[in-house]
Amino acid sequence: MSLDKAVERGKDTSLPPMSTALVAETNGNGNGTGAAPSNASYRLRLNPNQDHKAENYDDLGLEFTPLLFSSLERYLPPNLLNVSRDTKYKYMRDILRRYSTEGERTRDQKHREYRQKIISNYQPLYRELYTLNPSTFFVQSFSKAFSANDKNRDESIRSIMSEPAPGIYTFDMLQPRFCDMLLNEVENFEKWVHETKFRIMRPNTMNKYGAVLDDFGMESMLEKLMEDFIRHISKIFFLDVGGYSLDSHHGFVVEYGMDRDVELGFHVDDSEVTLNVCLGKHFTGGELFFRGVRCEKHVNTETHPEEIYDHAHLPGRAIIHRGRHRHGARATTSGHRLNLLLWCRSSVFRELKKHQKEFVNWCGECKREKQARLQQSVTAKKMELLVGQTDGAVFNLR
Repeated sequence: MSLDKAVERGKDTSLPPMSTALVAETNGNGNGTGAAPSNASYRLRLNPNQDHKAENYDDLGLEFTPLLFSSLERYLPPNLLNVSRDTKYKYMRDILRRYSTEGERTRDQKHREYRQKIISNYQPLYRELYTLNPSTFFVQSFSKAFSANDKNRDESIRSIMSEPAPGIYTFDMLQPRFCDMLLNEVENFEKWVHETKFRIMRPNTMNKYGAVLDDFGMESMLEKLMEDFIRHISKIFFLDVGGYSLDSHHGFVVEYGMDRDVELGFHVDDSEVTLNVCLGKHFTGGELFFRGVRCEKHVNTETHPEEIYDHAHLPGRAIIHRGRHRHGARATTSGHRLNLLLWCRSSVFRELKKHQKEFVNWCGECKREKQARLQQSVTAKKMELLVGQTDGAVFNLR
């Protein structure tokens, strides 16, 4: 079961952040002795406690992925944040059991077994890639922007960003050495797959080549990347699609070339925010083309001239955009191009989309329709006033 589904199904947004009944049942003394409430009253908070440092559940034999528990812990009611790990685990486990189907649990179990089989047998080429190290991963300008104090950090991050088109931001991010190491790691993994004839799952239904980095051990590193860096960028630029609450990810590398995937058709991503960083190698072509942000209702509507933007890849340079920003990749005409992608998701935003009317204020077509309705309303009001003035003039003549 994914974190998105767990939080969406586990939360009751009609409740306040902490119900009186829940406080009474959990003791709420924060001394690690509080008892979990009855199963029927289990709830998660709508807004996570971003400052809470979650426990590690890797050493437990779990029916759900350990990382899911660490992520869900931030959504616990305040009086459960400091109780024993066992109490928190049982509370979250029972929520997951209640809101996940047997089929979902079976699929999740098979995926965990699949990942564990890879991790147990694949020997990494560079183990230092599996733990986030800003000093060896990022270029100086990127690291320096995030090292600013709290008061100046937002402005510092803005200073390294370029916005070549509305809602699309580019910036230098990865060191050449890191790009080379990650390329070699993926190549080593593909070699292991070929030699062992291990059947792996590709990144998505669109790409026949590439690898899911989460599946061979990089999940925690990419989670850290999202939490400490991408989420802060998204708070600044993508607040309207839940950028403040990104809480799960899908990380992978895609490969393009004449003997790989050549191009990628027009699509939207299964994400709120997408990070895309070119790793190399030597190639021509492969530009990304963007055609405006759309909700599900308007995903196939026409493109307007101001929404057209083409992006040429440069190794180490990142581009970040809303997942619903329609885009595709032109043909890679020579060489090989590999890109790191991180699809970042927000369970809170997905929950809000279900329950709030006119929540889609970020869709270009929704904005146009709203402006058209407003213009019609203004025109109708003017006509009403004009008719009233005309009637008054006629009355005075009489």
